[in-house]
Amino acid sequence: METERALTAFAVRTRHEEIPADVLELARRMLLATVGTAIGGADEEGCAALRALLAQRGGNGEATVLVCGDRLPAPSAALVNGVMCRALDYCDAMAPGVHIGSSLMPAALAAAEAVGGVDGRTFISALAVGAEVGARMNLTERAYAGFDPTGVAGIFAATTGAARVLGLDQNQTLHALALAFNRCGGSFQSNVDGSLAVRLIQGWVAEAALECALLARAGLTGPARFIEGVYGYLALFAKGERTAAQMVADLGLAWRARRMVFKKYPSCGLTQGGTELVLRMTQGEPLTPESVHAIRVTLPPYAHRLVGHAFEVGDNPRVNAQFSIAYCVANAMVRGASKLEHFTPQAIADPAIRSLVDKTTVVADPALDARDHTAVDLRVAFADGRTIDLGLDHAPGFPDNPLDEAAHVARFVDCVNYASRPHSREKAAALVDLIARIDEVPDVRVLVDAANR
Repeated sequence: METERALTAFAVRTRHEEIPADVLELARRMLLATVGTAIGGADEEGCAALRALLAQRGGNGEATVLVCGDRLPAPSAALVNGVMCRALDYCDAMAPGVHIGSSLMPAALAAAEAVGGVDGRTFISALAVGAEVGARMNLTERAYAGFDPTGVAGIFAATTGAARVLGLDQNQTLHALALAFNRCGGSFQSNVDGSLAVRLIQGWVAEAALECALLARAGLTGPARFIEGVYGYLALFAKGERTAAQMVADLGLAWRARRMVFKKYPSCGLTQGGTELVLRMTQGEPLTPESVHAIRVTLPPYAHRLVGHAFEVGDNPRVNAQFSIAYCVANAMVRGASKLEHFTPQAIADPAIRSLVDKTTVVADPALDARDHTAVDLRVAFADGRTIDLGLDHAPGFPDNPLDEAAHVARFVDCVNYASRPHSREKAAALVDLIARIDEVPDVRVLVDAANR
């Protein structure tokens, strides 16, 4: 049980002042991203129906649905907030696809409301430490083999955050994480098929994480050897791609959460590079479909399996478009940009986009794996006979090509402006300021009022 004990000790004992300044800043950026995506995504498809279903079930009004103000049992509020945070697919992520903040923040915030509030230092520390635990549990593309990393590794981040906010001791936290191990799951087929399950998995992780922490606080136990055991995490999920020693190597010294991704564009992380190449080529000036003869996009095999399939509008157009490199490339060419408004059903149905999608071929090349997880090559053949070849090794927003502070704020503003009932410019600016100084806030529940309509 050395690995489980080491990870749990880190989760419980790490003090705010022991967390590096840049990791705390990363946690604040994650908070800014998730609050922004919750505001922008609150009225996306499925959110109202889920709220109505949970309201009908009833229960103690322990925590708040962000933006909307509904009071629900804390796990239910975490579920809805997680779904809203992921609805735009504009939240933080980590290769090869785990979305940490959109479950971690809702679980920790609902926990804070359930205990009557915690100060900002406690809350931001819970986000930072939770993100690190999630990063430690994160696996490789090969190990996941089609599992959704959010449903597998992300639950440990959210459970850690909730456990810290609830004030669980080391033994209780061990069992909270052990219970969370039994909730690991979710498939990338949800993404490929463009289903609302993508965002539901995010919410389920937040809900289950808080439930596991509450169950452990009440004395219920999980398998203590949830990592090293014969049927533990390493055996069932890592499949030889990780060892116990690697899980906790330099724990507290080398923070793997620094590999967090913040997207520049509102679509799957594996579409970011293709979008960026198109916008570099066009310099933001739209192209007419008639001027383009053919488009060829080359991706690493893992990326191709997730975003390289033939584009179909389907029952959930936003999800299908978010997870289609063909759509994202065509959109950037026709509109000279990639914004939230470009992923509405009306925008997706534009015949000009369809015309370019039909001219796009997406292929997989294992050679790109040596360059990076997000490497992409783009070839555009024009009707006048010209051909342009472009390549990119590191997509924008990924650790090797990070966004600057202005871009982080711009993402938040884009989300707020997209919302069906956007905040005023003054209220949005006040939220940005509040999150920037969250460490000084005596009660983190002020976030709830600041985010509500």
